[in-house]
This record gives sequence, structure tokens and C-alpha cells, in this order.
Amino acid sequence: MDKMLVEALKNAFDMQKEDAVNLAKTVENIFDGNKEIEDMTIDKYARALFYELQRQKLLKIRREEIKEQGKKLRKFYWSFDKKMIKEKAHKKRFNNSYQVYAKIPTDVWIVRSTRNT
Repeated sequence: MDKMLVEALKNAFDMQKEDAVNLAKTVENIFDGNKEIEDMTIDKYARALFYELQRQKLLKIRREEIKEQGKKLRKFYWSFDKKMIKEKAHKKRFNNSYQVYAKIPTDVWIVRSTRNT
């Protein structure tokens, strides 16, 4: 899983390999060899990281409702989304140097083109 997670992180976040390796190690240390971890066992910084990884569909969360002492409790569990990790790991990074122009809003192009004429 380690190499695949590194590649998935590289592709999902457009990261350098060294950064992806360090992030993968951090995530795997939090999981500590478990397939699933309870949300209450992680700190707020790890949770923020996990939400970002969930947005990229590399992690998923499951909810469980239990009754303890007559009260309904919800527990949340984090796990790797192995299918998406594999998919993102094998996705080729598209390096298009003109991609920056697609991010410029249309109205900026229109204003610029009317000033030059």
C-alpha cells in the first residue's frame, strides 16, 4: 500500500515525491497498522488532514450508531479507500503548460482584449 499511496498522493495533490513519501508515512503512522481507526482517537490536526484526504477520495469515513446506557452515540471510523488510491496511483499526471490560462476568468480575457483594440 505504501508505494501506491505515495503515487496517489503525488497525483492527487500534484506533489513532489519526497513530500508525498513524508505525508504517506504520517498517515500510516496515524493508522498504526490498523485498517480502520476511530475518529475520537486522532487529534484535530490529523482530522483536518483526513478531511482533505477524504475530499480527494483517498480516505473514507463510516458512521456507526450504538446505544450505551440508554443513550444513542455515533462513532465515526476512518479507513483507506483502496479502490480510489489504486485508481489515482495509476492516473497519469497531465502536464500542460497552457493549463494556467484555463484558470483565468473569461471576463478578464474580454477586458484585456477590448483595451488593446
